[in-house]
Amino acid sequence: MAWKEGDNMGNLPNDPVMLLSYVNTQLRDSYESLFEFCQSNDVSMEALTEKLAAIQYRYDQTTNQFI
Repeated sequence: MAWKEGDNMGNLPNDPVMLLSYVNTQLRDSYESLFEFCQSNDVSMEALTEKLAAIQYRYDQTTNQFI
């Protein structure tokens, strides 16, 4: 899945596996929720979750990570 114009993914990695690693590290180390991460980084939560769903990962609120 390529980012579409307007997805607002900022400077996040385009490769889904690199994106997964980066986001999970940020969630673990710096943010209490995906919402907080997206707000702080001005990232589209919908685009981010769709990108990671394409590689079979979904956000788990309980663990605050994509699993």
